[in-house]
Amino acid sequence: MTGGIRPLDAGRSLDRLRRWVRALPPAWPDAALAALMLVAQLWPLLSRDNPRGGPWHWWGFAVVIAGAVPLVWRRRAPVTVLLIALVAAASYDAVEEVAAQPVWYIGLVALYTVAAHSARWPRMIMLAVTVVGGLSMVGSSETAMRGIVQFVAAYAVGRAAASSRAHAAALEKRAAQLARERQVEAERAAERERARIARDMHDILAHAVSLMVVQAEAGPVVVARDPARAAAAFDAIAAAGRDAMTQLRRLLDVLKEEDGPRSPQPTIAALATLADQVRATGLTVTYSSSGEPGRLSPDTEIAAYRITQEALTNVVKHAHATRADVGLAWQNDSIMIDITDDGRGPAPAGGTGGNGLIGIRERAAACGGTAMAGPRTDGPGFRVRARLPRPGRAVPA
Repeated sequence: MTGGIRPLDAGRSLDRLRRWVRALPPAWPDAALAALMLVAQLWPLLSRDNPRGGPWHWWGFAVVIAGAVPLVWRRRAPVTVLLIALVAAASYDAVEEVAAQPVWYIGLVALYTVAAHSARWPRMIMLAVTVVGGLSMVGSSETAMRGIVQFVAAYAVGRAAASSRAHAAALEKRAAQLARERQVEAERAAERERARIARDMHDILAHAVSLMVVQAEAGPVVVARDPARAAAAFDAIAAAGRDAMTQLRRLLDVLKEEDGPRSPQPTIAALATLADQVRATGLTVTYSSSGEPGRLSPDTEIAAYRITQEALTNVVKHAHATRADVGLAWQNDSIMIDITDDGRGPAPAGGTGGNGLIGIRERAAACGGTAMAGPRTDGPGFRVRARLPRPGRAVPA
């Protein structure tokens, strides 16, 4: 299309005009409508000459003005405004020296307003009053039929406007509700993410610091008698620190706003290396895996590593054990992680070990699994056991 106004542009302009009108105070468009109705209703008196000569009777002008001006308050008192319009229409022909009015626009607008803004019974009563009153004042069946059609049409348009307004309000309410639900869900997701990051930082730092403390305490004891072992202890401290820094960098990557490659989180494949790190403290650590290894979700992989890491950290910090065994058992619907030691069990109530066991249970539950911890039944020591689901499988209750 090379000329004229395109339909799309016209539709956008109309939408902008509607939004602009809706943003105005209600009294402004109502006043403009009252002025328009006044001009339309006065037009026969202004545009036609009195066939009897002389001006039209002042009564016609007064009645039109008295009926049109109240339209300014049509939304605040729709029934009252309609009654005034009906009285004005009935009084217009009280004198003969007035111009004929083809359509009584004021009454149609007032009836539309009642249909659009009044409750059911008031609007039904006013529709009946309008129709009956109109029929009682007409002189022919043709005029009566035309008046009924006009009144019913005005009422129907008013009801359609009310229904459209109610539908729009319902949509806005639903949209607001969905927005609130999305905000709540986003806040919950952020809270879960903060809790996950806090657990990860606790596990990383507790594990690294525990290994470093154990090695640092052993270093001065053996530095004179066994320099090689002392050097190995310092190497283990450095390795634990480097590993902690690497894992913290991986963790903090998720807090960056820019999109870029992120370092992978530790998984089950790193459990053998984790066992070697703990073994460097002098604790005998064994690691075994049975069953056919399979695919796990990323969340389950990370949870398996962190659960094992926290359990071994508790062994180093609190158990005073000489041995720890880490076992993985791959099953059809899940993977079992079993960490046992021969120490004295968890720290007393109020110690830091309690938070670690809580974190283990939370990690297992977060990926749909379960975890338990308690004294061993087959001898001295403590056991942590977690069952985590495999993809598409549910962990049995």
